[in-house]
Amino acid sequence: MKVQNELQLLLNQKNIQYGNRGTNLENDINLSNKYYIDQKQAYIYKKPTPIKISKVDYPSKHNKVSKVVIREAYFEAPSTTDYNGIYKGKYIDFEAKETQNKTVFPLENIHKHQIEHLRNITSCGGIGFLIVRFTAHQKNFLLLAEDLFSYLETSSQKSIPLNYFEEKGYLIEESYLPRLPYLKIIDKIMEVS
Repeated sequence: MKVQNELQLLLNQKNIQYGNRGTNLENDINLSNKYYIDQKQAYIYKKPTPIKISKVDYPSKHNKVSKVVIREAYFEAPSTTDYNGIYKGKYIDFEAKETQNKTVFPLENIHKHQIEHLRNITSCGGIGFLIVRFTAHQKNFLLLAEDLFSYLETSSQKSIPLNYFEEKGYLIEESYLPRLPYLKIIDKIMEVS
């Protein structure tokens, strides 16, 4: 009951603003991952972006209220993907993206080093995928990395059409707990392989 109350509070607090697009999908995934961790079903978390801090202001010895303030920092290295963890003994690694576009997912939204990272994960036996939200339709899809690679190898387009997600991807139906039950799809994939 405590988990349900905490998640309901987080759902109620979710502030949906146009300026925060891209974070709404992440919020839903974070809620789902918290549920999975609390239920001891999986341990999947959002990876921090590696940064290097270069300038810091420290509080004076006399001011006990002030805190250390980071004044300057930069990205130390390109990040890989957004999420990773373990589920039923399998390594899971994925990127989460949103698009306002109604008909396509622009490939500029995913970086070459992220694609290469997913290739490395899948070549070592891990499960790699994208979760893409088409916000105009409020549809969420899980697209396996192998299907992403196949599209990239056979198409010269600069975007992936929505109908490719509908054909090759898996629709993730939103629910209460977990918010985005994407591990149900991973269960199906693991049954087949």
